[in-house]
Amino acid sequence: MTRMSWGKMQRPIMAVLCCLSTSQALAIDTTVKGIGGQPATNIKNFLSTVSIGEQARLGAWQGEIEQKVEQALHAYGYYSSDLDINIESRNHVIVTVTPGPQVRLDHLWLEVRGAAKDDAPFEKAIDESTLKARKGKPLHHADYAALKTRLQNLALQRGYFDANFTAHRLEIRPWADEANVTLILDSGPRYRYGDITIKGNQVDETRLRNMLPFKTGDYYLTSELATYNQRLSQAGWFKGIAVTPRLSTANEDTVIVDKGSKGTLPPAADNTPRQVTPPEKAVVPIDVNLLPADRHQFEIGGGYATDVGPRLQFNWKQPWVNRRGDSWNNSLYLSAPKTVFEGVYSIPLANPIKDSYEITYGLKKLDNEDTRSFESSAAFARLWKFDNGWDQRLYLRATREDFTQADQDETVYLLVPGVSWSRTAVDNQRFPMHGNRQDALFEASDTAWGSDARFVRTRLNSQWITSLGNNNRFVGRATVGATATDTFDKIPPSLRFFAGGDNSLRGYDFESISPENDDGELLGGQHLLTTTAEYQRRVTGDWWAATFIDAGNAFDAWWPEEIKKSAGIGVRWISPVGPIRFDLAKPIGDDDNNSLHIHFAIGPEF
Repeated sequence: MTRMSWGKMQRPIMAVLCCLSTSQALAIDTTVKGIGGQPATNIKNFLSTVSIGEQARLGAWQGEIEQKVEQALHAYGYYSSDLDINIESRNHVIVTVTPGPQVRLDHLWLEVRGAAKDDAPFEKAIDESTLKARKGKPLHHADYAALKTRLQNLALQRGYFDANFTAHRLEIRPWADEANVTLILDSGPRYRYGDITIKGNQVDETRLRNMLPFKTGDYYLTSELATYNQRLSQAGWFKGIAVTPRLSTANEDTVIVDKGSKGTLPPAADNTPRQVTPPEKAVVPIDVNLLPADRHQFEIGGGYATDVGPRLQFNWKQPWVNRRGDSWNNSLYLSAPKTVFEGVYSIPLANPIKDSYEITYGLKKLDNEDTRSFESSAAFARLWKFDNGWDQRLYLRATREDFTQADQDETVYLLVPGVSWSRTAVDNQRFPMHGNRQDALFEASDTAWGSDARFVRTRLNSQWITSLGNNNRFVGRATVGATATDTFDKIPPSLRFFAGGDNSLRGYDFESISPENDDGELLGGQHLLTTTAEYQRRVTGDWWAATFIDAGNAFDAWWPEEIKKSAGIGVRWISPVGPIRFDLAKPIGDDDNNSLHIHFAIGPEF
């Protein structure tokens, strides 16, 4: 038996450091006896960094293996254990541990001095630390290291750039089965923001400064630099952004005390005065270095959905048009039933992230079921983005639509004021496990201001996703639409309601449900109600199975005479190009339509 020598310990041990080896193919296979749990795992992890050469003499590795086992046990407070190391071969070691008592935390002196003494996050970090909670319990080295790192990070994040540990000592007394900790941080003064210098910008500097979440003289916070970086990124004007403080700028902590040594008991500390920056000079300049985004950006995309078949989309984006930061986006969408060209010219206001004007325009041709339509429109909108994630748009839209809907042929001119709200919040845009999307609009038209139709119209959409664990996912959707009018024949198809399709009632063709004329041709409805409830279960990896039920209808008189229903099963695959959905759906209780429908779509759910 070999008596474990705590005198060999030369540095603090953190269990997490044991996992750095990447040579798993040559690692020693370790069998640990006499002790289990985390200490046993730590021994195996430490020895996984050892590889014994084919020609090596096994006995020569006895000392190194023993030392690594000691270090692994020290991390969990075992400083007085007996070890028996049996190197059976270059690939296998048997370690038998007779654990002695764990050293326990006896004295704790944790203190913050300087300007951070009254800064609440530091006090919270100490009070909530696992180190403080472990007082009187077996020592874990990682708890000490974690608190020290936390205090260091807080100092950097909150602008205490002169912070220094005036005392940082983890004192082990194996002969007394106790440990003492002294950790004293002298923060020095808290720095404030100095001059803010912006370089490389092609957009007027005033606009960029209006986006700052801080100003010269405020206390420094790393999180505010991150917020500013994010705002600049959201603006889309730059492809390179660096927001950095201009700073002019591991001691050994663990000491193992021999039995005959007096040691140093807390609360002893090194109180030697330090040279620190006077508070009135504690300022840090901020440098903002920018690289303009490409002025013209082109994108081509494609996809497929059962509703529209193959589809193509071409985008031409100008993230900045001039020094004001105006942007201009145009897109062309092509599919069998629908062709759409649309553009948006955005004019940012004083706070470009939150406030802007938009000029939108577009042409749309639709040929689907009993609908033939050609629409041209232009709109002027005021956009607000709120801190709670909601977007608000107040707009005035002018539309000319030439259409044939069943046996109705009209050309109408509309001037439509309206307001809309929207919000999307997801944990993962590609395939969210939790998230929701909300959309609402209200708009009106009247002959009093030159429109050919009178109406008040609203449409509300709600979609949500939640999950139970990592393998159960729930999806729900609801859409409500309503129109109050006495000139329904003048309302174009783009403002009427239809149901059916991939994102409405599966089991029915795209927009194939609405009130009909005497010849069975679709007229479109004044109102709409559709709902979906779907459960998904992970089968393996990125493959999911789904089951669902859809219900709803498009109709004229509230409440509908009939609620159409469908149900089905499906498969979801999170592919490299985005989620792919394949569904088989069948109407329930519909004598006119009881055939099985296939629905296929590529793209995100939100």
